[in-house]
Amino acid sequence: MSDKNEKTEKNERLSVFKTYKLYVGGKFPRSESGRVYEVTDAKGKWLANAPQSSRKDARDAVVAARKAFGAWSGATAYNRGQILYRIAEMLEGRRDQYVREVAEAEGLSKSRAAAQVDAAIDRWVWYAGWTDKIAQVVGGGNPVAGPFFNLSSPEPTGVVAVLAPQESSFLGLVSVVAPVVATGNTAVVIASEKAPLPALSLGEVLATSDLPGGVVNILSGRTAEIAAPLAAHQDVNAIDLAGADEVLAKELEVAAADNLKRVLRPQPVDDWSAAPGTDRMTAFLETKTVWHPTGSLGASGSAY
Repeated sequence: MSDKNEKTEKNERLSVFKTYKLYVGGKFPRSESGRVYEVTDAKGKWLANAPQSSRKDARDAVVAARKAFGAWSGATAYNRGQILYRIAEMLEGRRDQYVREVAEAEGLSKSRAAAQVDAAIDRWVWYAGWTDKIAQVVGGGNPVAGPFFNLSSPEPTGVVAVLAPQESSFLGLVSVVAPVVATGNTAVVIASEKAPLPALSLGEVLATSDLPGGVVNILSGRTAEIAAPLAAHQDVNAIDLAGADEVLAKELEVAAADNLKRVLRPQPVDDWSAAPGTDRMTAFLETKTVWHPTGSLGASGSAY
C-alpha cells in the first residue's frame, strides 16, 4: 500500500465522541426518561449531549444513597480520609482532561482552568485531612452538675441533596460535595445545569477511587425539575441550595419543611478557591450527647 493511501485512511478515521452518563449507585445509567439536552461552550459551540434526569432518576439516587449510608457513616474517619485522598490522586492523574473540560464549560483560558482544577484537587486533600479531626473541634466533654460524664460527639445527618453551583462547574462542585461525604453523609448531587460535563466526568473518578457505590450520586438536567422531588422526598435528611436562585430556593425550603430537613441556604461566594473553613461540614452534622455515671468510691465522695 502506498504512503498516499495510508495517509488517506488515517484522515478518514472518525473520532470517538464521549458519551456522558449519570452516576447512580456506583453505576453509569442513562436517564430513565431517555432524554438528553445539548451542552454548549461559552461561545455556543456544541460539546456533548448530557442526560436529562427525571423524577425517577432522583428517586433511584436517593435509594442508592440511603443504601450506602450505613456502611459509609460506620466507616472509620481514617478510612474515609484515605478514600478522599485517593480521589485527589485519581484527579491528579487526569488533570489535563479536567483542565480542558473546565475551560470549555466556563469559557476560561487554559491557565485559569488549570488553577481551578488544581484548587479542586487540593480541596479533596484538605477535607481528607479533616475527617478524623472534626470530632475534636465540634465534640467534647461537657461540665455538668453531678457525678456524670457528659460527652458530645458529631454524627452525620444522613442523605443530603446537593445543588451544585451553577457558575463554578468543578471547583464549586467539589467544594459542596467533599464536606458532605467527609463527615459520613451520602449525597445526591445535581450538577450545574449549563455546565454539567466536569461533574459527570467526576463520576468516573469516584467509581475507581474506592468510594463505595451510592455514597455520591450525580444527576444532570434541569435543576428545578430534579430538585423539587428531592426537596419533598421523605428519605432525604438535608439539602444544600448552593445552586438555586432566590425563587427556586424559597420553593425548595417550603418543600423541605415537610420532614424537617436541614437546609443550607444559598450564600454568595466571590471566590470558591478561598479557604472554606468548617461551616459546610458542621451544617450536616448532628450532635449526640451521652451521659454516664462516674460512680462513687466511698463515703468520702471520691469518684472515678
